[in-house]
Amino acid sequence: MQWTSRQPFVPPSILDRALLRRAALRYAAHGWAVTPGAYLTGDRFDCGRPDCAITGCHPALDSWAATAGDDPARIAAWWRRRPYTVLLTTGDAFDVLEVPAALGARGPGAGPVAVTADGRWMFLVRPGSPLRPELEHRLDVVRHGAGSWIPAPPTRLPEGPVRWEVSPGRVQWRLPDSGEVQERLATALGSSRPAGPVLVPRQLSRRAA
Repeated sequence: MQWTSRQPFVPPSILDRALLRRAALRYAAHGWAVTPGAYLTGDRFDCGRPDCAITGCHPALDSWAATAGDDPARIAAWWRRRPYTVLLTTGDAFDVLEVPAALGARGPGAGPVAVTADGRWMFLVRPGSPLRPELEHRLDVVRHGAGSWIPAPPTRLPEGPVRWEVSPGRVQWRLPDSGEVQERLATALGSSRPAGPVLVPRQLSRRAA
């Protein structure tokens, strides 16, 4: 018998699917509701529905708001055949404050923070609090509450993968108070000088119908 150190070839799609499924199950184990999202093929997202015309990141299921959850058997089944992106629904376990990098980099605190490759910072906070007036009027600040979702690491977007700037494990899966995070963001906003026009961010999520 001849021994070899060469590892068997595993198609990238299988590796991606396993990695995404593992992440989805980890989030669900901590009570975060998960739903599968369309996966990137070339320059557009494919959800597997032949009549779907959406080319950006979006839920793979029509009934995503009703079927999202933390059941491990259902989650394992979702990722059994396709490398779906991992989407976390908001408004239940947490809300998300999505801000531009220029503001987000000044306001990291004691909670999880995800960052997209194109510079959007997403602060996970305890749910229910509306935006402060200083933040609410800004077109580049979005609060994701009930009926919304965000892409979670290791989801890949056209610009690159979503990553954790502050991972949930680093803060022991604790979520900060939304008011405290908003206060830090408002303070950072007041201390920064505008560098140009405020840009409207590309919308990452859709409201539930």
